[in-house]
Amino acid sequence: MDAGTELIAVFDEAGTVVGAAPRAEVYARSLWHASAGVILRSTDGRRVYVHRRADDKLVMAGLWDCVAGGVVDPGETPLETATRELAEELGVSRVALRLLLATAWESGPGPGVGGTALIGEAGLRCHLFGYEAFSDGPVRHQPSEVAEGRWMTHAGLAALLADPARPFAPDSRVLAEHFLATHP
Repeated sequence: MDAGTELIAVFDEAGTVVGAAPRAEVYARSLWHASAGVILRSTDGRRVYVHRRADDKLVMAGLWDCVAGGVVDPGETPLETATRELAEELGVSRVALRLLLATAWESGPGPGVGGTALIGEAGLRCHLFGYEAFSDGPVRHQPSEVAEGRWMTHAGLAALLADPARPFAPDSRVLAEHFLATHP
């Protein structure tokens, strides 16, 4: 299925599900939607798994990220989305997830995020649900989602976020910065 025709849940500004629409329409019309994702931590809590998004993703292609995640499908809860995405993108399943942050996020106006031309003039409008999980792997990348990845210390993640030569997915930055502020 073409990712642009995939139906995703549409929310209102307050965070209530109000329907569903094709992904391309949600992005082009800057409709509120939700995404959920997971920061994968090593079992000793000292490292996080960081990856670079595949170069042909619909949004934020090629950007660095520390969240295995995606949009909430119709009829799916954010926890179900996060669990599904962790298994799909990194091959990690049967681990407990704990909510770290739930917040509304807007990318603002512009030509798109990460060079994507599909984003409407108002930018992306998304309710973000961020979780954490603990596992030492193995990590198995889904090639259509992840180009490369590796474990990093918290200091390494902070350095990556500060490096303009390695652009970071802006919605995941919200969760990464919250994580680093609450998990020094």
